Amino acid sequence: MTTASTSQSGSQFEPLPLSLLNDFLYCHRRSALKLLEGWRESNAHTILGELAHEHADLPGYELSKGVLLWRALPVWSERLGLSGKCDIVEAHRELSPTNGFPYVLCPVEYKKGKRRQFENDDAQLCAQALCLEEMFGRPISAGAVFHATSKRRREVLFTQELRQCTENFIFELHAMAKENMVPPARFKPACEECSLFDVCLPKATSASDRASRLAKVIFEVD
Repeated sequence: MTTASTSQSGSQFEPLPLSLLNDFLYCHRRSALKLLEGWRESNAHTILGELAHEHADLPGYELSKGVLLWRALPVWSERLGLSGKCDIVEAHRELSPTNGFPYVLCPVEYKKGKRRQFENDDAQLCAQALCLEEMFGRPISAGAVFHATSKRRREVLFTQELRQCTENFIFELHAMAKENMVPPARFKPACEECSLFDVCLPKATSASDRASRLAKVIFEVD
């Protein structure tokens, strides 16, 4: 069966920021406001996120307990039309390497807050792995999310289901970018934690949308 990942070519896509995938899964409108209108705002959550990334955002490498750590490693995928960077990529040396690259790679994403699972975090990490696989020609079976507040690490297995879902999300993101339209607001509790809340105005715009639909029903003539 042909899937979206095999039926589309990376050459059809303008490269998009890999981090935008996380925004897209959090809220389609948020990702569109950032991509299409260039909005960038800060709040307590984004500042905490920046602090969590403070060390990982310094490009370079180090050797820790026999593991090579690459920080802020640039990654890309022509097939998926993505570019960005990984917070940390751990390179574990293989005892019996099967080709000229003697390392097993493991991307690690830093997040603020306590240890908990979010679909958007897992998809973002999986997208990083897909980029690394294309770049290095090596399969990557798992990655990890490091949660700064609890200082705990959560392993993420790159199952076939997660890979397929991630690729589908990426193609949906490209479709939204191609349409060049900002989706309408839909207010939900998570909106109030968004750094673009005052730009998006989801309560006001959602109310206007509901009012428009109601007026259409009231004044509709048979």
